[in-house]
Amino acid sequence: MNHVLRFVGGFLLFCLAFVLFGYITMYLWNWLMPYLFKLPEIDFAMGLGLVVLSKILFGGIRVKTPGPIGQRRFWKAKWESMTDEEREQFKSDFAERCRMKWGKAQMKPEKNS
Repeated sequence: MNHVLRFVGGFLLFCLAFVLFGYITMYLWNWLMPYLFKLPEIDFAMGLGLVVLSKILFGGIRVKTPGPIGQRRFWKAKWESMTDEEREQFKSDFAERCRMKWGKAQMKPEKNS
């Protein structure tokens, strides 16, 4: 029951935000564009269209990827599947990459033969 209420609340919040962005876009357009660029005023539907168009053009369409929890599970499973030698090698490789990135890499002494 709690999940249904959260879904309905989230959906209503999304709809409210969508309508609000449409009105804000319409208001800002009608306030600036006719005076700056001699463009016609727009109505609410055109404001919503501009919101959708700007989301597509500037925000892109993102595919949801696993968040930090999913990544944590992945790395925990990977870590648990490693042997002790693989873990030590991973730690040393990771430490070396961090030193290289932040400019603190130490020169390894060359072996003279």
